Amino acid sequence: MPDTLSDLARRLAAQAEAVCRHYLPNGRRHGRYWLVGDVRNTPGRSLYVRLQGPSAGQGAAGRWTDAATGEYGDLLDLIAASRPLRGIAAAAEEARRFLGEVHAETDRPDPAPTGSPQAARRLFAMARPITGTLAETYLRRRGMDRLHDLPALRFHPHCFYRPDEGSQPGTREAWPALIAAVTDCDGAITGVQRTWLDPAGGG
Repeated sequence: MPDTLSDLARRLAAQAEAVCRHYLPNGRRHGRYWLVGDVRNTPGRSLYVRLQGPSAGQGAAGRWTDAATGEYGDLLDLIAASRPLRGIAAAAEEARRFLGEVHAETDRPDPAPTGSPQAARRLFAMARPITGTLAETYLRRRGMDRLHDLPALRFHPHCFYRPDEGSQPGTREAWPALIAAVTDCDGAITGVQRTWLDPAGGG
């Protein structure tokens, strides 16, 4: 049975910071809140989202308010307002897609088998949007300028690297990396492509 709208809002609230990082990447965490300019991801501090709190009622996690406009709601409302979606049904479908791909788990998860879709989804969830990162610098230096709204590309600042037999002694085991989602025909992540980056931005 599909989740009800209240079920979706509750599940989104349990991953409030992951939702904010994905849909409002121009914002920043400040204590128990995510601050951004508005639901359209404008830089600023007018809109605040509660990242912690009870699952329902006053002060609940996932509730947001825009002090400039008086708008407010839950994270399902925020997704509907932040994307060009047609109605709440489309927002619910987008939320289900997000929850199926990104799992910001609070407890230490059981190890995922190396190379499995589960491991790929966890790595993608730990990465962040490329805006303002070394990944954006790398792509721009390769002549790619249209880098807005690319949800399949993310950046991980310390992605594990396993040196091979030909590596120099002392090769570091974590590098910044561009993370690209590999999906099936239904849009579910089945793997990721990792492109390790020169920390100095050289390539």
